[in-house]
Amino acid sequence: MSQGAPFEIGIFTFGELTRDADGKPIDAATRMRDILEWARVADQAGLDVFGVGEHHREDFAVSVPPVVLAAAAAQTRNIKLTSTVTVLSSADPVRVFEDFSTVDLISGGRAEITAGRGAYLESFPLFGQSLERYDEYFEEKLDLLLKIRDENPVTWSGNTRAPLDEAGVWPRPVQEQLPIWAAVGGTPASAVRAGRLGLPLYLAILGAPERFGPLAQLYRRATHEAGREPGRIGVTSHFYAEETSQGARNSFYPHYSSYIGQNMPRAGFLDRESFEAWASPRGALFAGSPAEIVDKILWEHEILGHTRFLAQVGLGGLSQVRTLRSIELLATEVLPQVRAALGK
Repeated sequence: MSQGAPFEIGIFTFGELTRDADGKPIDAATRMRDILEWARVADQAGLDVFGVGEHHREDFAVSVPPVVLAAAAAQTRNIKLTSTVTVLSSADPVRVFEDFSTVDLISGGRAEITAGRGAYLESFPLFGQSLERYDEYFEEKLDLLLKIRDENPVTWSGNTRAPLDEAGVWPRPVQEQLPIWAAVGGTPASAVRAGRLGLPLYLAILGAPERFGPLAQLYRRATHEAGREPGRIGVTSHFYAEETSQGARNSFYPHYSSYIGQNMPRAGFLDRESFEAWASPRGALFAGSPAEIVDKILWEHEILGHTRFLAQVGLGGLSQVRTLRSIELLATEVLPQVRAALGK
């Protein structure tokens, strides 16, 4: 995206199967129907991006993002479709490229890949990968994925899979170059790697947003030193909006507290005071009125200079009605105000 192109806003989900008060989780088939409705509503309302993450656990509905994205592609017209993320370290880059090229064909050129090392580790033993080679897997597999994107046939050799000798990888995508983003959780070396390779970067903002400013600077410096174009930065954050700030927080707190307890247990119990601090104007949680959401996006933009914001929706067993309304507010009130404020 050129410097003058519009600021992009979208949504994503991991497909959490939150348990209710009786300990019963959301049914996976129900959650999948919910997710596809989120994609349709986001597309119809004018959002730019829809993403799904990858987990291989009983408390998540999505383990194969390209399959879900292909289903969403058949039911949408304009929205970009991305993984958030593809755990590349435990995947085969040839298969990853083939899968997302197929999504690109189905969607008419709307597919993207977000490659990450994986914050959850269950996929490594599941697919016979050694955790001791965690970094090596990612380095080599990202190298191969980028080579497959840029060359066909491809010749490659490494230590993590069998070599390729003038191998054709098919099908090819509609887009001349399939977009590949790098997801970074907060590691300086990862930001530098993405900049050196010229990949656009996602920052998952879960702590104080200010601490990610140096990462953005490191990334841009690495991009410049590699002689590449200035890199795009995307931000991902937890999100819920209602017409009023107090209404949003009253509705969301019990669900978000449940989400933290079930999906991020290391954070401990989230009391109301901590929730309010996280949702404050300088906190990482986007929970409030559209005006508050706009102000926080613009504040983070001053720190990071990002050009894409992805909101994680449907957290903590929030009802479908409230989730859809939150998505609509993001599209109809937040998006136009952010673009107007930034002049793009």
